[in-house]
Amino acid sequence: MILDYPSTQKSREIANKYGYDEFIVRRWLNFFGDETLKIIELFEKGLPKYIRINIIKISEDYLIDRLEKRGFKLKKTEVPYCYEVIKEKYSIGATPEYLMGYYYIMDKSSCIPPLVLDPKPKEIVVDFCASPGGKTTFMAMLMKNCGVILAIEPQKERLQALIDNINRMGAMNVAVLNMDARDFPKLKIKADKILLDAPCTGEGIIFKDKTRKTDRGLKDILFCSKLQKELIFAAFDSLKPRGILVYSTCSLTPEENEFVVENLLSKRNAELLDIEYGEKALELTKIDLSKAKRFYPHIHRCAGFFVAKIVKL
Repeated sequence: MILDYPSTQKSREIANKYGYDEFIVRRWLNFFGDETLKIIELFEKGLPKYIRINIIKISEDYLIDRLEKRGFKLKKTEVPYCYEVIKEKYSIGATPEYLMGYYYIMDKSSCIPPLVLDPKPKEIVVDFCASPGGKTTFMAMLMKNCGVILAIEPQKERLQALIDNINRMGAMNVAVLNMDARDFPKLKIKADKILLDAPCTGEGIIFKDKTRKTDRGLKDILFCSKLQKELIFAAFDSLKPRGILVYSTCSLTPEENEFVVENLLSKRNAELLDIEYGEKALELTKIDLSKAKRFYPHIHRCAGFFVAKIVKL
């Protein structure tokens, strides 16, 4: 099911002014109301850059001190281990500290799913869509390099980036699997926790990729939603009883977020758990999804994001 609404003069004017497909704008106006223009304007202005400190290799204080001596200025955020880059003397991705794996450049919103999953040492954890490895290596850090992480990546051309980042960040408890995550249940492995940061249309990262204003439409939403539903069932069915699944996307569409989670909850014995960060999910479903959370650029100063935490009953 795709939600769509009639065009209006307002949606046409905003779409023309900012170079969007009007299909996107008219939907956002119905989902987000007057907040739509704030989202669009912030996408145009740009969002802060963030790093996630890797305490496997260095303490937070020591890294901040080293980077400040190089002319960088950073500010601690409300998200653990995540710092906003206030000032760059040169590219934050060109320091010796970056090359040594002392930190990972990742949006604040992307730090949320691993923290919400809260993987522990000795657990079996699976990252269903792992490359390029920001969340995988974050989970390794949270697990203190103990337990096991299975990092799944179906595309061979994306494997090297994943492996390079795993090595750079010193993640020693990760095994990489080159396979379609939808086939993971065939391995008969039961996990304690699974992270599914699903492939999506990426409406929430338009500030980084302006082509997404016009090249993601109805067909793309339908394709992604179908894939996401297949992936979330494969992930849920691979959990142990009382296992935890965190589902996330960088999309703003309910068809890729609320409706995917609603579909799972209506067909499996599962329950949503609360998340301390973010705003309540959209009220568009028959099932109460208020414990799932959304992240908005104009509120949280990060990419548009969706996160749901699900327990297998």
